[in-house]
Amino acid sequence: MNRPSIYQDQQQRQTQALILAPRMQQALKILQVAATDLHAEIQDELQKNPTLEELPADDILSLDAPEVPPQTGPTQAAESSEIAAVLAAPEADDSAAPELDFPKQADPLGGDVAQPPASYSSQDAERREHFFNSLVAPPPSLQEHLAGQAALADLPHTQAEALHYLIGVVDERGWLSQSLEEAAQQSGCALSDIEAAAAVLRGFDPPGVGAQSLAECLLLQLGAKERENAQTPDGNSLAARIIAQHFELLTRRHIPELARKLGAPPETVRQAIEVISKLDPAPGRRFAVDDNRIIEPDIEVFKTPDGQWHLSLSRRYIPRLRISGTYRELIAKGSLAPEERDYLRERMQSGRALIDAIEQRQHTVERLARELLTRQRDFFEKGPAHLHPLTMTQVAEKLGVHETTISRAAANKFIKTPHGLFPLRHFFTSGYRDESGGEIANTSVKELIADWIAAEDKAAPLSDQAILEKLQTRGLSLARRTVTKYREELGLPPSSQRKQW
Repeated sequence: MNRPSIYQDQQQRQTQALILAPRMQQALKILQVAATDLHAEIQDELQKNPTLEELPADDILSLDAPEVPPQTGPTQAAESSEIAAVLAAPEADDSAAPELDFPKQADPLGGDVAQPPASYSSQDAERREHFFNSLVAPPPSLQEHLAGQAALADLPHTQAEALHYLIGVVDERGWLSQSLEEAAQQSGCALSDIEAAAAVLRGFDPPGVGAQSLAECLLLQLGAKERENAQTPDGNSLAARIIAQHFELLTRRHIPELARKLGAPPETVRQAIEVISKLDPAPGRRFAVDDNRIIEPDIEVFKTPDGQWHLSLSRRYIPRLRISGTYRELIAKGSLAPEERDYLRERMQSGRALIDAIEQRQHTVERLARELLTRQRDFFEKGPAHLHPLTMTQVAEKLGVHETTISRAAANKFIKTPHGLFPLRHFFTSGYRDESGGEIANTSVKELIADWIAAEDKAAPLSDQAILEKLQTRGLSLARRTVTKYREELGLPPSSQRKQW
């Protein structure tokens, strides 16, 4: 019997999938957000969770004092076990004895158990409500916009991890800041998974995102326009041919030569160039936040007069939290209705999960920073040109965590050094081995290229071939196309456009 062309069928399929518990999802989210964004998350949770309270300012360490690694002292352990007992206490009816008898004790971070909050007037409450209602939520960042689309992509687990990594290395323009080979090396993902994830990323909004060069970015946008207009994206349109085959002539706007090579009338070429000029070379910048915003460093590395390097973790935007003693006592008295008791228990569990996630975030970021200080000592001692090649896989193996944990810990974090403010991701880079056996990071190679171009004779600027030869005299063997790529990543035009008569 012939089966109809359209039919319904049921099939059973067994697959493996990683499902994260809500608590783990919250911890991963907190690990990768910036300090200022985490502050907003904490303030939001303080408003929703009555059992959470912020530690009074008098009990918080001075912001100017160096932080120490989070410790679990006897008092903190006592409070944790006390809260655990409350959360795990068996249900009892109203006539039963109190569930627990909590002794008065000091808070682990220096304050006494909180007293009931002071009452405030209805006018105070109204003003407070008006204040929070007036706050405008910031627009999503480019990474958040892409992550939302990634969540809807039906990908195998390994490709989903690769896609998450690539989203993390998309720069403010919307371009990938690493080659696919470098991304595979840094993330520990298979190159095939990185390539598959990159293909998915290039189909995301905004069109052009995930490109590795300006030409690719423009071609992706042309393809999106063709699909939007229900045209076949065969890549043979005149504008696409100009970008793909004659990009250098396009940058110089040599219309007569383009017309001759393409076999098209000059006016038709002008129209194609007009189409190209309306494309966005940096589609990610529409998601950029205010450039005048203050970047708060998460870590500061400094050298003391005796020559020792020290690391300080900032908590300026991360308030210290604790579970309110008032609500612990309410549960312990056993006078609450079952639904009230269950609600407070759930809120206390949520609050404890947030506190643990914040402390784990700080601990992980500090461990990462200390490892970078050890491995990149020459950078801190001598400057950016002395950065060594380093992968996230190497650091993950040293710290005993997964590469994606390192990726999340490095995301949106900044470190203040004697040489300036740098994102933590700056310290992860592939590199090259010179003839003497030493290693040099590709970021250091870019520093050399930038310095040479800055000092060049403007009447006879260095060509990419001349830069390649200068690198070879230092024992570095690179391809000319790599030099061109690094120059373009630095935002520097070719020698023909840098020449000044």
